[in-house]
Amino acid sequence: MGDPADSYHAYFHRRWGHLRRARVRALAWLLDAPDLLDAGAPEWQGRIASLAPVTPEIERWLAQLDADPSRLDAALGPRVHTRLGLYAEKLMAFYFQEQGQLVAHSLQVRANRNETIGEFDFLLDAGPQAVEHIEFATKFYLLGEPAGGNLDALVGPNLADSLGAKLRKVFARQLELGAHPAAQAVLPRPVVRSRALVKGWLFYPHGASADMEGVSPRHCRGFWCAQDEIGELEGNAFLILPRLQWLPPFKAASATWLMNRAQLAAELQAQFEESPTPVLVAVVREEPGAILEVERGFIVPNDWRERARSPRLKSNG
Repeated sequence: MGDPADSYHAYFHRRWGHLRRARVRALAWLLDAPDLLDAGAPEWQGRIASLAPVTPEIERWLAQLDADPSRLDAALGPRVHTRLGLYAEKLMAFYFQEQGQLVAHSLQVRANRNETIGEFDFLLDAGPQAVEHIEFATKFYLLGEPAGGNLDALVGPNLADSLGAKLRKVFARQLELGAHPAAQAVLPRPVVRSRALVKGWLFYPHGASADMEGVSPRHCRGFWCAQDEIGELEGNAFLILPRLQWLPPFKAASATWLMNRAQLAAELQAQFEESPTPVLVAVVREEPGAILEVERGFIVPNDWRERARSPRLKSNG
């Protein structure tokens, strides 16, 4: 399903292969991965944020965290995270805090005790009299309809939303929160700018790709296929990725849940009998002392294509 020889996976393993801890690797991915959206595209009107390139100082900081993750572990807390978005957000909050940029994180705006208007993901220092509002998202979407460049054709694996619907909500509501009268009571300083920082992966049928207006041409890519198409997968070593390992390409010294193609087919059959939830699978290769992801893709139930065409997705959000 595509040639992984010069893929983002290969780049990530070259650049960050020395990092051993999953949390630190996830943070490195958040800081260094290509943006999902093209910050220069005119439709975003300059409201897409991009992180600065990773400097040698940040590289050393990540290596130090990998050697001693106590500060990161303390920031994430003892609670076992189950929501990928919250996990990614806490990683970014730790980074902004360590860089001296964070003014507030997850700051709620309420009309009254029982009504929440919204929440500022991050307020970053923009000088003594101002803050910048950063709306942060880490998203995974599958191209359900190869024809056309409509962002509504990029749908979530559970078909609960689309990239188009998500962005309409971000731009129409979330980035306007700083102007809401109820926000003025909680803001430490006026909001001088509001932008969206969006990371993630897009998945294409059979490794194909499509030009999508507003999407960065450098975004992280994977494939998707139906359950009865897994015979077309290249390789014969697979892992089903737990949700909190969806961010960077997988690497570990060993993995007890490594499967061959027949075992993968049996596991998918068992899982889809219980739930129609698509499964993210890593195609891996084994090296001395390491198992490396070389490609990734969602395996979906055989009726997923038809369900992905549902018109309710077009207006959700």
